[in-house]
Amino acid sequence: MPEEGKYIYCIIGTGEARNFGPIGIGGRGDEVETIAYKDVGAVISNSPMTKYVISKENLMAHERVVEEVMRDYTILPTRFCTIAVNAEEIRRLLERRYVELKHLLRDMDYKVELGVKALWRDMALIFQEIVDENEEIKRLKEGSARRPARQTHAQRIAIGQMVQADLEAKKEREAEAILAPLKRLSVHYRLNRTIGDKMLLNGAFLVDRGWEKEFDDQMDGLIATCGKRVKFMYVGPAPPYNFVNITLHPEE
Repeated sequence: MPEEGKYIYCIIGTGEARNFGPIGIGGRGDEVETIAYKDVGAVISNSPMTKYVISKENLMAHERVVEEVMRDYTILPTRFCTIAVNAEEIRRLLERRYVELKHLLRDMDYKVELGVKALWRDMALIFQEIVDENEEIKRLKEGSARRPARQTHAQRIAIGQMVQADLEAKKEREAEAILAPLKRLSVHYRLNRTIGDKMLLNGAFLVDRGWEKEFDDQMDGLIATCGKRVKFMYVGPAPPYNFVNITLHPEE
């Protein structure tokens, strides 16, 4: 049977003892509490020293605790499945990184993360635009169509490479048009890897709560002007996962 440890959900700026209820990860009804050093606290619950599977159930359990704490505090999220051996290890972490954590709490105060993904709706339309906009691709395609397939293998490879290059350039241009007004309303932003040809943008934006309404309005405007061409996925407010990632040991 695994030994018992302390599962860490996030860091908050308080030295007060808090109890957030029996909502700990693992389904055992473990109490979620704080362990503090000075005026910085770790939100924790008892937990087996085990590697939690990255499942929907476990991720939601972790997120549920974080969302509950966010009601009252600015938080610094920790990496999923961060488990300390005991309370003393947590206090040493808070003491060792006290100045860093205080600075991060100040930087994240009154801020939320908003996520935006943008995907083309109709790839057939996008590919047709690429052909229509590039005379060389159009000429090669028309030439290939008049010859047997076995004679145009190299030509078709060249066309594919040209289309892919134009697709990436088109994606960059349209992503920047979406990104530009959102950057202006953000304290920081981070561009994550896009997946597949459809996705133009996969961004996380750190936004002051006072500008959240303006950011929402800007998204409404983008949806109104680009919504027939681009599908938007807009999520938040969320903890600043893309801007803070606390681990037990900085080298992790």
